[in-house]
Amino acid sequence: MVSQQTNWVPTSVDLEKPSAARAYDYVLGGNHNFTVDREFVRLVHERHPDSKHFALQNRAFLRRVVLFLIEQGVRQFLDLGSGIPTVGNVHEIAQAADPSARVVYVDIEHVAVAHSQLLLEDNEHAAMVHADITRPGLVLNDPDTRRVLDFDQPVGILGITIGHYILDNPEGVFAAYRDAVPAGSYLALSHLTDDFIELSDFTEAIGHSQTAVLPRSKAEIARLFGDWELVEPGLVMTSQWRPDREEDTRETSEQRDGLYAGVARKR
Repeated sequence: MVSQQTNWVPTSVDLEKPSAARAYDYVLGGNHNFTVDREFVRLVHERHPDSKHFALQNRAFLRRVVLFLIEQGVRQFLDLGSGIPTVGNVHEIAQAADPSARVVYVDIEHVAVAHSQLLLEDNEHAAMVHADITRPGLVLNDPDTRRVLDFDQPVGILGITIGHYILDNPEGVFAAYRDAVPAGSYLALSHLTDDFIELSDFTEAIGHSQTAVLPRSKAEIARLFGDWELVEPGLVMTSQWRPDREEDTRETSEQRDGLYAGVARKR
């Protein structure tokens, strides 16, 4: 049985180069990361001391989004570029509110996939799909996606800090996912931006990992929602999107999010 494995590290993992997913896991307090990832986080933090703040605000935004969508009656979630399911993952939040909630995670990072499959092996309402999110056809037609999600019912599409990793044609990628779901569905995005702060050192540091990033402007990010209707308060910094805890609203002039966040509904 998979659950009897003591080694959760796939043999295909490159231990010589850091992974953004594993680095994010480390920043959030997870333990599915390696020395190379921790050194990478140290390098990023040296170049941009607010990087941990970005990650924590983004995770808080994810929690609020899932709870908001549950309140709107959504019981299905497609989490694109889900990463390693550390504390506060989507199925924990959604299924705590409604045990019947269904979640499909999608990622291409081997550790994220391996750990997710271990975590979800006894959860019939959740699945991990090993795929490149920039190939929507493969994601949407995967047998596990089709088994878990009913595309005749509203779906909450989660693109949390994934758009800036799509260097080419992000509008087309998100359009394919939007077209696959019915009216009443939602798209939630958070995306790196340099509208507020200079990020060249940050993006250069990220470039030392297995991925590159491309910050975008508010107008560019807004286009990823297509003609869907943004819910209040629109496209804002992550901490400004429907905050419900004091720690989520705490801002200083030195700690800007560096991320836009928003949620839109398909009419």
